[in-house]
Amino acid sequence: MISLSSTSSPNQSKPSSPSPAVSQPSSPRGPKAGRIKTSPQLSRWSRARAIRSGRKLDRPIQQLSAQVGNSDNSALGTIVIDENIDGTEFQGSSPRKEGGSNGNFVADVAAGGKAIYMVSDGTGWTAEHLVHAALGQFDYCLVDRVCPVNTHLFSGIDDVETLMEIIKQGAKEGVMLVYTLADPSIAETARHACELWGVTSSDILSPLTEAIASHLGVSPSGLPRWAPGRKNSLNEEYFRRIEAIEFTIKQDDGALPQNLTKADIILAGVSRTGKTPLSIYLSQKGYKVANVPIVMNLELPRSLFEVDPEKVFALTINPVVLQTIRKARAKSLGFGDENWSSYSEMDYVKAELEFARNIFQQNPIWPVIEVSGKAIEETAAIVLRLYHDRKNRCSMPRISKRY
Repeated sequence: MISLSSTSSPNQSKPSSPSPAVSQPSSPRGPKAGRIKTSPQLSRWSRARAIRSGRKLDRPIQQLSAQVGNSDNSALGTIVIDENIDGTEFQGSSPRKEGGSNGNFVADVAAGGKAIYMVSDGTGWTAEHLVHAALGQFDYCLVDRVCPVNTHLFSGIDDVETLMEIIKQGAKEGVMLVYTLADPSIAETARHACELWGVTSSDILSPLTEAIASHLGVSPSGLPRWAPGRKNSLNEEYFRRIEAIEFTIKQDDGALPQNLTKADIILAGVSRTGKTPLSIYLSQKGYKVANVPIVMNLELPRSLFEVDPEKVFALTINPVVLQTIRKARAKSLGFGDENWSSYSEMDYVKAELEFARNIFQQNPIWPVIEVSGKAIEETAAIVLRLYHDRKNRCSMPRISKRY
């Protein structure tokens, strides 16, 4: 049972020396004041995982009793943790004993995989991307399912009650907890609770925030990025990104060639080289992107050759990869080989790539980027590196090199 005992009350004066909080026995009929109500989403998710698991986990843990809090933060008060976490299971609004004399809970560990919880007081973008970036170092075992991992994101967690509920559930499942919590007191609460319940945890945000605070000589706000109390959450940069996305969508697949001069980046390449998804990805970073398809024996818009050539980036791809992509595309649209035979035929694919290569050679300022086997993020990183190198007149690599 987890209860909150505030050190101050709006109806009474703050005592000079607060008495220690004592956990009260809970009533089986319903939660008392201070009892955490499990969110319906977490309850449904927990039950579904328990059903899939279909087995019990015998892991006796001695009863925990500790005080977690911050003497400087009276709003949080004293958190009393007094719960045998292996003797209860989250069901509905209150913990429930699992059937059986030994009181063991149903293991919520998905079959064949370990879980990583990502907890954030905002959107969770930072935690999610850092975790997946780190997991990229374990592709050699993740791909072969030697060490499968299940990741679960809990975003918008800005109160202690919900946080404790998640950590308690994580303790049952033996998860790893990764969190980005801007409020130092809540982050410290998470760290302490993880230590008490034996949950492996990693605080991503606090170490870097503290280092920057020390470097700048100022204190952090302690507010989540999108908190109502923060100013300029919808600032000029935000609206610039929205404008860039709208522009990019309108300029897709060679539309409105007269607007190419307004674009920050122009992508040129044959069909199925990933121009559209790359354009959308770049636009979400605030760049106005236009893409121009190159089709054999069709004249390209004149405006493409009138704009600043340093804006244009050429995309190419391996013919075998391109043929495979085009065949899959034709199949997904329900077209048979007789309808799209030339589009995905190897001779036509090679001829179209050669046609594009000749255009690239006539415009040596355009860097040629090989997209075969590259993720959108990888190609975007190359485009942006070259874009900013040119914009800032940094030392540049050899022109017309394949990247």
